Formats: sequence, C-alpha cells, structure tokens
Amino acid sequence: MTQAPDITCTAFAGHRLLGRGAPRDVVAAVKAASEAGEAGVLVFDDADARPLEFDLRGDLAAVRARLAPVAAEPPKRGPGRPKLGVTAREITLLPRHWDWLATQPGGASVALRKLVEAAARASEGPDRVRKGREAAYRFMTAVAGDLPGYEAATRALFAGDADGLATATAGWPEAVRDYAAGFVAGG
Repeated sequence: MTQAPDITCTAFAGHRLLGRGAPRDVVAAVKAASEAGEAGVLVFDDADARPLEFDLRGDLAAVRARLAPVAAEPPKRGPGRPKLGVTAREITLLPRHWDWLATQPGGASVALRKLVEAAARASEGPDRVRKGREAAYRFMTAVAGDLPGYEAATRALFAGDADGLATATAGWPEAVRDYAAGFVAGG
C-alpha cells in the first residue's frame, strides 16, 4: 500500500477495534492480529471508509518500510497552461449552449469555470452529507452487516433519521457504533 502522508485509518478484527491512527502505527496491531490467527481483520481509511490493505509479509520493520509514501511522477508537460494547473478535456454541449457561452465575457472557458465554481460552492454541504452517508454505509456493510438492526440502521442512515440510526445501532459494539456514527456526524 502506498499512502498519503496525512492519511489515518482504523482497523477492526470482527467487531473489535484493533487500532486507529497513522498506518505506520495501526499496521503493528493488524500484523499481530493476523499472526495470532484472527479472522476478519479489516482496515478502513478514515476519510471515506474505503478498505486499505497492508502487505504483512516479513517482520514489522519490513512491513512499515513498504508503507513509505511513493513520490508521484512529475506531470508531463503538454499544451495549455501548466503553471495554472489547467487540464484540457472534451465536453459535449448542445449548439444553444455553445452560442450562450460564446457571448459570455472571457469566453467559454471562463464562463464554464465560473459555473463549475458556483455549483461546487452551492453543493458543498449536501455533498459532504452524501459522502458521509456513503462512507458510513460502506463501513456498516463490511463490519456490521450481521448485527441486529442492520437493515433498520441503513434505512435510517439514508433517510437522515439520526434518532432512528441511534436506536437501531444501540445494541452494537461501541467501537462499531461510534465509527459509523462519526461519518454521519462529519457530514
């Protein structure tokens, strides 16, 4: 696994919390659990609950050495404005859209950038909520799918019913309940 320097993760063995923090710290608990024969060890990226995998071959020093961030290749320079980070891509619009864009001050590119920026600002809150729900669902499906109240919890999650989610997860192990709830609260 290659990682960004600021990534944090959380590891579970079944419903039991193994560790939380930087991958360099969490991997020790994951390796110990794996060597002890524990089944169902899962590691999640704390940003979006996507699963992470560690190559556990060798001793702990070798495992940690493989976690070192890999330097990205410098981007290839091509036509355009590389200093500004401009990326050229194709878009398809109807003729009336192109006609409107042609009348805008600064041309089509400026108008499209302004429209995209405005849309991104307007949807920032709803996007954060949606991403939090998706992350909570991803985690709940992987770890809590066999727990009582799972179906009710997922319905409450996507309905935005915080009380219903808390009720449905009340009997879950504390670490599982709190980790899932953290994604919803962050959204």
